[in-house]
Amino acid sequence: FISAVCNFMSHEKCLKNVKIPCSCIAPSLVRVPVAHCFGPPGHYKRKFCTVCRKSLESPAFRCEVCELHVHTDCILFACSDCRQCHQDGHQDHDTYHHHWREGNLSSSARCEICKKTCSSSEVLSGMRCEWCGILAHSACYIIVTPECTFGRLRNMILPPTCVQLFSRNFSKLHCFRISENLQTESDEDDDVDGSTQGSAKDVQISTDSSKQTLKIFDGNDAVKRNQFRLISVPRIAKNEEVVEAALRTYYINDDQQEYELQTFTQQTLLSDDVINRNSAAEDSNLGSVFRESIPEAWIIRAKPKDEEVIRIYPAWLKVGMAYVSLRVNKDSTTQTVIKEVLPLLGRQTECLQNFKLVEVLMGSKQVQRMVLDNQELILNRLKDIRKTSIRQMNQTRFYIVENSKSIVRVNLFVGGLPPQLSPEEYTNILKEELAIKSNVVSVSHVYQAQGAVVLEISCFSEAERIYMLVKDTTVNDKPLNAVVIPEVTASKIPQNCCPLLVFVNPKSGGLKGRDLLYSFRKLLNPHQVFELTNGGPLPGFHTFSKIPSFRVLVCGGDGTVGWVLGALEEIRHKLVCSEPSVAILPLGTGNDLGRVLRWGAGYSGEDPYSILVSVDEADDVLMDRWTILLDAEEPAEGAENGIAEPEPPKIVQMNNYCGLGIDAELSLDFHHAREEEPGKFNSRFHNKGVYVKVGLQKISHTRNLHKDIKLQVDQHEVELPSIEGLIFINIPSWGSGADLWGSESDNRFEKPRIDDGLLEVVGVTGVVHMGQVQGGFRSGIRIAQGSYFRVTLLKPIPVQVDGEPWIQAPGQIIISAAGPKVHMLKKSKQKQKK
Repeated sequence: FISAVCNFMSHEKCLKNVKIPCSCIAPSLVRVPVAHCFGPPGHYKRKFCTVCRKSLESPAFRCEVCELHVHTDCILFACSDCRQCHQDGHQDHDTYHHHWREGNLSSSARCEICKKTCSSSEVLSGMRCEWCGILAHSACYIIVTPECTFGRLRNMILPPTCVQLFSRNFSKLHCFRISENLQTESDEDDDVDGSTQGSAKDVQISTDSSKQTLKIFDGNDAVKRNQFRLISVPRIAKNEEVVEAALRTYYINDDQQEYELQTFTQQTLLSDDVINRNSAAEDSNLGSVFRESIPEAWIIRAKPKDEEVIRIYPAWLKVGMAYVSLRVNKDSTTQTVIKEVLPLLGRQTECLQNFKLVEVLMGSKQVQRMVLDNQELILNRLKDIRKTSIRQMNQTRFYIVENSKSIVRVNLFVGGLPPQLSPEEYTNILKEELAIKSNVVSVSHVYQAQGAVVLEISCFSEAERIYMLVKDTTVNDKPLNAVVIPEVTASKIPQNCCPLLVFVNPKSGGLKGRDLLYSFRKLLNPHQVFELTNGGPLPGFHTFSKIPSFRVLVCGGDGTVGWVLGALEEIRHKLVCSEPSVAILPLGTGNDLGRVLRWGAGYSGEDPYSILVSVDEADDVLMDRWTILLDAEEPAEGAENGIAEPEPPKIVQMNNYCGLGIDAELSLDFHHAREEEPGKFNSRFHNKGVYVKVGLQKISHTRNLHKDIKLQVDQHEVELPSIEGLIFINIPSWGSGADLWGSESDNRFEKPRIDDGLLEVVGVTGVVHMGQVQGGFRSGIRIAQGSYFRVTLLKPIPVQVDGEPWIQAPGQIIISAAGPKVHMLKKSKQKQKK
């Protein structure tokens, strides 16, 4: 057997065991309506559409928060059944049930109940909870207890009950801070029109002369947008058969007796009153639908009824029943409905004025709520919805809601402002540039060092206006950025929960960052995953600032890790958990810090779930950080008339190493090459090739760096051998995993550790020596070990710190220990237990 609506297939003998609900009743099974978060369309191989259950060949949509995949023309029939990642003032509750999604499982999926394989590459099969990841057959999942405990990662997930976000006007992409431009980069350049004309791909225009193809609209809305679906029916079909086929193509399983098809010509469209114009002609022509001229198109219309049964859902979830059914007639108004419903819900003693009836349209992209007027006739309202769209009627519910003072509080993080101003000056800039209304907008937090503020806004339309305006505003030639931020109620976080704050740099390491962003949003709460290209690390730290204990995972190269650690250092005093431990998922080219902490040389597509488990089991270690003060004595070149101010001293933080001379020069050349053609630098292998090429051009250099610099270690002058590069190292890995210090023991120096408060100083004689160190044949020339260094430059010399190179003018460089040591996470040695 095959379902005429959703293509579900079953053997005859298996029919009695079918437990899977058809797509046409999906809207009635939604517990709390939550809209999906669709990015631009893309190509997804070996995935199936949740609505029509066919495979996705053409460009299709996927939800960024749950595993929903749908065809472009099925998207209208998906309903708002996404997982609830935050509370938004509608139906907030504290216990979470499993959020089941069918199909598209990995080939190794096994059922939790019967332990057999439950995935398939041929059809949509098997169920998975999108919070705890438990897998089951569609016949077995009913036995699983309904309450969800968030599974193996429960201590890392930010519990949705403690996140609040009032997001009425913002699209889901804005709420989860998903940048829209990132997603289209790697898709083929297909312009996909979201409103593909009906399911034209399912019904080929019939060449068979006994069949005929019709355009079907489901109401005035579809006619306006010219969105129709095609059906193919025999030419001698009875009216009922055609009505039935038309309803099925719109995923409606109501009795066809309640509907009729009406033809329309282009003129009647202009008048709204399509119904009366056609009803007389319709009655006389009931035999065969197509006798004389073949109409271009038909509209499905509901026949008028004198009474109906409607479902009323209680908006508070503590009642113990999902909904109550109520019979309404042509005199029933909103008020009489509320009066009849309250006793059925055990609220008969309460005053009618405390309640309102809300009509909720559960579309796939948006949940629309509308409070019904007290005197509104319910049957008329139903008639209007059906006239607009029969499909929308299927996705509409009525909720009875208590009147409460609704609080509106939207938090917007605005960055890119000039640093080090007073709160008043920031408020004035915002008033000038964005014309903010001070009665609904207040500045709740100021981050002076970073030039950022957090605005608290008590009006949706003002929040939306500011958000849109910020994107096109520049202050001092710097563009501003805005991020919608959720509120986290720290008191609701369970005792042993230590949420993971995830930062991903989607640009590092060959664009693997984008896939990781998608995976981590699925495995965790999307509100704990931050894209670094969207406002940097500060919005993430601000969101987590009240949480008593959390950990951080940084996905990116060494430069990204340095950026996050630097931001953490600056904002540490404003965090309740001032020393979170940091884990690394290396995505860049060198990844020396990732190697030292056992996270590997670079991400090569491991399962993101097992990465999170490793982070959970990782050990806490301390690491030194160093401050480098660069003080140029001579003015920068190119100053007019030779009279110029010397450059102000520059301070940079160092985690891994700092190189002077040849090492920095190669880095600089690579940097220039990358800036000229950034498109080519998206594979680790290509990046390393460029390093080699640049190095070969430098082989014949003379060794005289030691004549151009002087070194002082812990107040003592140190004699330099003849070298071409001088490198200060904090961690035992340099230039993609080479051991520059070497492993031989030496009575002059202590064995290096990352938390001993000492830096090692090493010399290299040139490119060839560096190549030998990389190959593991030699180590560098050990020069010194200490905790305070002063380097005097006698002429301009290339310098690089953690892979960021520049040319430093003559002057002093002072390297000393920076503040407290940072807590890092080191991957533990034992293999994960299967």
